[in-house]
Amino acid sequence: MEDIMFSSINNINRLFKIFRTLAEYDALFFAENLRSFPTITYIAKLVSPKRSNQIMNLRKGQRLALALQNLGPTFIKLGQALSVRADIIGEEIAKDLSALQDSLPPFSTRVAKDMIESELGRKITDMFDDFEERPVAAASIAQVHFAKLKETGEEVAIKILRPNIEKKFRQDIELLEWMARKVQDNLPKLRRLKPVEMVETFAVTSRNEMDFLLEAAAASELKDNFKDDNEIKVPKIYWHYTTNKILVLEKFKGIRVNDIEALQAAGHNINEILRKSANIFMKQALRDGFFHADMHPGNVLVDEVGRIAVFDFGIMGRIDRKTRLFLAQMLLGFLNRDYEKVAELHFEMEIVPPTQDKKLFEQACRSIGEPIMDLPQNQISIGRLLGQLFKIANNFEMQLLPQLFLLQKTMAMAEGIGRTLNPNLNIWELSRGLIEDWGKENFSVKARTKDRI
Repeated sequence: MEDIMFSSINNINRLFKIFRTLAEYDALFFAENLRSFPTITYIAKLVSPKRSNQIMNLRKGQRLALALQNLGPTFIKLGQALSVRADIIGEEIAKDLSALQDSLPPFSTRVAKDMIESELGRKITDMFDDFEERPVAAASIAQVHFAKLKETGEEVAIKILRPNIEKKFRQDIELLEWMARKVQDNLPKLRRLKPVEMVETFAVTSRNEMDFLLEAAAASELKDNFKDDNEIKVPKIYWHYTTNKILVLEKFKGIRVNDIEALQAAGHNINEILRKSANIFMKQALRDGFFHADMHPGNVLVDEVGRIAVFDFGIMGRIDRKTRLFLAQMLLGFLNRDYEKVAELHFEMEIVPPTQDKKLFEQACRSIGEPIMDLPQNQISIGRLLGQLFKIANNFEMQLLPQLFLLQKTMAMAEGIGRTLNPNLNIWELSRGLIEDWGKENFSVKARTKDRI
């Protein structure tokens, strides 16, 4: 009993510190809207420092993003996870959170070297030459240094887990789980969102991201999936230098995919790069059901022969075959403006319960699709269309597929890269043939029967 009481007091104390930080950025609106933890919310607002005009002039989502950045690694990751749930937090806030920068000041290079030596059981100088003292990147979970393998001279990138992050993460997750239970128990309207399950899913995803053996395995699987494809390059993993906390992989040389001037100066065909990027994305999502879910321009390079080089495999998505069949048919339904087909698919998959009016749902799909599909071809956004579909979930008691939230965010990233490369082309029209070909192979009676067995 004393342990439970101490745990509750400790959680309340930690929650107050978090709410006070949120209040400093005028970002307590979500707690006020939920009317959860009213006393802590009131006191946090009362004692928080006066906000600057610069902060007050920002949008809600921008203020929340700054507050989460200030709260550290777990909350940066939480913000990124929430950015794909526009159905919960609203489209504008989700968009602002999607811009949340996963960056923190680097930790000491001496600490980084000590961790490498401790994990691999050898001195740095016995394993690596030209170890760069200054990290090339420092994020919430890890930082990266460049070096050369002593035994072969190969150039590598060394990713090192941030010290003590696992302990801090466990403490933060305990608090988030406690909060989720309180919300679920005391706010019946929010039980449909399953807040406890959401926190558990976030915890599993984040723990996996902190295990570099899992990240290495993801890179290896993606590399195998494209072993016969010369349009993409996935780095080699150096397994004998890789542990749960250290990841050593091939260093890439190339030009960032959004650096148009540099790409053109190097003689690359911009439209060809766009075509390759679109095909690679659709092959991952439809053919393999395993996709890189963090393909922002910082994680995508174009190498000297025009291959799309990807790295950072901490966030990956999986889609089962049944969902891929649904996704392909739904995409074609929207692209062909066949809203009856789109509605039927949602009822067949039991995403919309049979108690709902099918014709009314078809009308809702049309209301989402027409404003987007009526735009010039180059402005059509399937990512935005899916986001709009998520927004009407409450109206039709939709059971949204978790895999599609991450895919929708990845679609938005892919569309962003496409618009940067050539604003006059659309990745979905470029991919239509690939989607249709995959569909012809998989929409057969045999394929559908296989899924039902």
